[in-house]
Amino acid sequence: MWCSVFHSKKLLYPSEKTFLKLIRRIIGFTPRNRELYQLALVHKSVSFSIFNDFSINNERLEYLGDAVLDAIVAEYLFNKFPGKDEGFLTQMRSKIVNRENLNHIAIKLGIPNIIKTKLASENHKSLYGDALEALIGALYLDKGFKRTRNVVLERIMYNHVNLSKLQDTEIDFKSRIIEWGQKNKKDVSFTSFEEQSDNHTIFVSHLIIVDEVAGRGVGSSKKEAEQNAARQALEIIDE
Repeated sequence: MWCSVFHSKKLLYPSEKTFLKLIRRIIGFTPRNRELYQLALVHKSVSFSIFNDFSINNERLEYLGDAVLDAIVAEYLFNKFPGKDEGFLTQMRSKIVNRENLNHIAIKLGIPNIIKTKLASENHKSLYGDALEALIGALYLDKGFKRTRNVVLERIMYNHVNLSKLQDTEIDFKSRIIEWGQKNKKDVSFTSFEEQSDNHTIFVSHLIIVDEVAGRGVGSSKKEAEQNAARQALEIIDE
């Protein structure tokens, strides 16, 4: 259904030539099924305004791209670090595919210039990273796993991922603050809830230490919001 809707909507990009030029800069070649790639770059916030009564957006492709990216990165790390254990490989994969890192990579690739959204990026920091995952999902459907793996490795891993730097980067702030609480005999807990912002659901978490709010975090998931709240609290503690 969505393919026929896309064919009737010429307003997505000024011209097919413009779109193909923009997408070629990101993936390195001209796509075969351009509608898939257009869909990957349509955020939920503009879905109804573009497609009237149809809720057509990149969320399903994001779900698929997330799984494909995880598999590619896991295989890459497995071969890159033959002497490392499961814990190390899992931590490294998390550092590569976490929303903050993916968002940073997506910006470098130029996704802000091509995504369709009504949201402000400063309030939705995972916006571009989510679109990158959706684009990987589109690439997988269009070209298959082997070609997708080559693109991810050549365009993302080799150019925008510094493994040495990531090894020294901490991302599991929640575990660290819990360990701090245990060591200092202080109760640490989280309260999380959902909010609607620009017709988009976000999660807000408060980190509570001995009945006082010590950190506040926002994210596209409860897990991300808790990590951000823990990071804020740790920054205050470290000071």
